Amino acid sequence: NNLTANRVMAIMSPGMTFINSGLTLAVYWIGAGLIERAASAEKLTIFSNMVVFSNYAMQVIMAFMLLNMIFILLPRAQVSAKRILEVLNTKSRITDGNEVHGNAADSGCVEFRNVSFRYPDSTKDMLEDISFTAKKGETVAFIGATGSGKTTLINLIPRFYDATQGEVLVDGLDVKKYTQEALHERIGYVSQKPVLFSGTVASNVSYGGNEGRTVSIGDVKKAVDTAQAEEFVGRMDGNYEAVISQGGTNLSGGQKQRLAIARALAKNPEILIFDDAFSALDYRTDRALRKALDTAKKDATKIIV
Repeated sequence: NNLTANRVMAIMSPGMTFINSGLTLAVYWIGAGLIERAASAEKLTIFSNMVVFSNYAMQVIMAFMLLNMIFILLPRAQVSAKRILEVLNTKSRITDGNEVHGNAADSGCVEFRNVSFRYPDSTKDMLEDISFTAKKGETVAFIGATGSGKTTLINLIPRFYDATQGEVLVDGLDVKKYTQEALHERIGYVSQKPVLFSGTVASNVSYGGNEGRTVSIGDVKKAVDTAQAEEFVGRMDGNYEAVISQGGTNLSGGQKQRLAIARALAKNPEILIFDDAFSALDYRTDRALRKALDTAKKDATKIIV
């Protein structure tokens, strides 16, 4: 489609330009002759008609040139629309359960029971027969080479995917039985690539508040302090009302990571998931942050890649 459109454009665009220029030249050429042969009283009228005719002719040609642009834009728009519709028409494989409460006795507990997982377009399992239990207040770390399945494993907890086999339990209940909202309220998640939104430091950190519970400025300050972000937030113009650009482009990688961690901490979840969330921090900040986590979130289950 793109090749066809460009071939048409290669012919039509210079062709339209040639006609446009030729028509303008012809109008003035003929008009000049008419004016020269006309009587003195008619010269001004003929000149006025020539200018009006020239403008109308230009408008007609411009309309054809704009029509010509459709040959370029329409195929591209069709391809884009098809891609968008593919997303809009895709049915989610993750369906809500009915439960909103887990077992109080297993609060904060994450358990994998013989879990295997295979991506939809794969011919073999990415994870095979994984079993472990992370109890309330414990810290569990996953260590492995790039592509070994660490991120895939932890993404089964908030149900970004469903396990192919086995069960993933949160608070003693299979994650498939929860409503997604109830499940996500229990989890503070920090991804490999931190995502910040246009707004302020406070609005970004308080973004993760649970339904029915707003994150206060006190919660924001406490979370920022625990995440070791107070040091650079205090230097920003406006402090907690300092402007954050879309995507956090006015911050460094380490600063973005610390604000993303603060956002997860501010909602005070019972389960904290850090997917390589300390990679951009220097060793001193990393150590201070982990120590602060152990103190401020000692009752939270911490799962770290």
